[in-house]
Amino acid sequence: MGKDVKRTTYERIDRQQYRRKVQLCLDVFETMLAQSSFEFDHDHPLTGMEIECNLVDDAYQPAMTNSDVLAAIADPAYQTELGAYNIEFNVPPRPLGGHTGAQLEDEVRASLNAAETKANAGGAHIVMIGILPTLMPEHLASGWMSESSRYAALNDSIFNARGEDIQIDIDGPEPLSMNSTSIAPESACTSMQLHLQVSPEDFASTWNAAQVLAGPQLALGANSPYFFGHQLWSETRIELFAQSTDTRPDELKTQGVRPRVWFGEGWITSIFDLFEENVRYFPSLLPEVSDEDPVAELAAGRTPQLAELRLHNGTVYRWNRPVYDVVAGRPHLRVENRVLPAGPTVIDMLANAAFYYGMLRTLSEEDRPVWTKMRFAAAQHNFLQAARNGMQASLFWPGSDTLSIEDLVIGKLLPMAHHGLDRWGVAAEVRDRLLGVIEGRARAGRNGAAWQVSTVRALQRRGMTRPAALAEMLRLYCEHMHTNEPVHSWEVPE
Repeated sequence: MGKDVKRTTYERIDRQQYRRKVQLCLDVFETMLAQSSFEFDHDHPLTGMEIECNLVDDAYQPAMTNSDVLAAIADPAYQTELGAYNIEFNVPPRPLGGHTGAQLEDEVRASLNAAETKANAGGAHIVMIGILPTLMPEHLASGWMSESSRYAALNDSIFNARGEDIQIDIDGPEPLSMNSTSIAPESACTSMQLHLQVSPEDFASTWNAAQVLAGPQLALGANSPYFFGHQLWSETRIELFAQSTDTRPDELKTQGVRPRVWFGEGWITSIFDLFEENVRYFPSLLPEVSDEDPVAELAAGRTPQLAELRLHNGTVYRWNRPVYDVVAGRPHLRVENRVLPAGPTVIDMLANAAFYYGMLRTLSEEDRPVWTKMRFAAAQHNFLQAARNGMQASLFWPGSDTLSIEDLVIGKLLPMAHHGLDRWGVAAEVRDRLLGVIEGRARAGRNGAAWQVSTVRALQRRGMTRPAALAEMLRLYCEHMHTNEPVHSWEVPE
């Protein structure tokens, strides 16, 4: 969600000033791109990872205690998220090559285990999952939001834009229809975000490749089949996030006004295309104006922060988001992949990351890129089919019409991911371990969502009620999560 904001209410003049400043930032950004202002190490680009987690009590119910848990952890890598039952772990950036994957696995597990021990002292447990299955409407009635002026301002701005309550309507095996008087349902959506530094000249091909990959990526990684006790999509988080942050009343939807949670509408030729769309199509939600004069900063040979453009960009929720950032006075660009849910285990998440980075390298370097052989609408259709059906989805791939996930991943994508990781210089044993998890999952047809649904069904056949089955499933999930065995190998109760 980015840095905190100073205010929770804004005047009309604030929005006018902010619009002018965002446009000025966009003009400066265009100049920086033209002047090749971005230094970049093509051989060793940095990658990063953010893991959003849930907190539960000893009964596996949501624990609204993130301020206490974060105080106990006392590590700046752990931060608040929207919900008081959420925390986020920011994994320090690093290059991909060599044995980084193995080192990262050890470091992430050690950090999360240490955080879990400190959380336990206050009666809380950390869970990596796309949507907490025991979360129910009563948990979000009050006291659900983290203490932050940014979250309060965002909630108010979304409802001021809508002018009415949010309607949640999600189909699936057990359809859900409800009204919400706040953005509380958004807090249920906990993801893993993958970052990759990219040069300006390579950005378009990398982003286009990430859009093509979103469907297969999501089908393999789905881990959010339940919300408020209803079995909905394999990755319900996708549709829930879109609806719970929608600033459009029905009339604007009918007019074709774009949603803020957005797959996009076409392949791009430059990162500027995405920032320009964000400015052109979306009004401000948090119109805070900084004192920086970006034109003067650039003219003086300094790197402008472009604070308004970055803040605005952070309130347009693309599944593959373009990022401009400044670290130690040096600007860089990133693709932030927001497709995947958190969990189920560290090894599963790192396998998902390896598949993504390997595929991205191969797809973005092809002589005739795959996006020149498929319509953008086909990539979006794949994405939604994967969100609905997970491992049971049939996805389009150029030259093959539609394929099952097993046939697509085993027959076409894994060799490409293998080649891409080789191009990144990833050690063979690390590559084989991580992609072996993806192969096992594809052959077994079992991701986190499939295991959750099968386990709840088995527990209900024993006579458990749905709430009891969800809590027991989550208890078993947490046991498996701590073993770090990949989810496709988890047993389902008889």
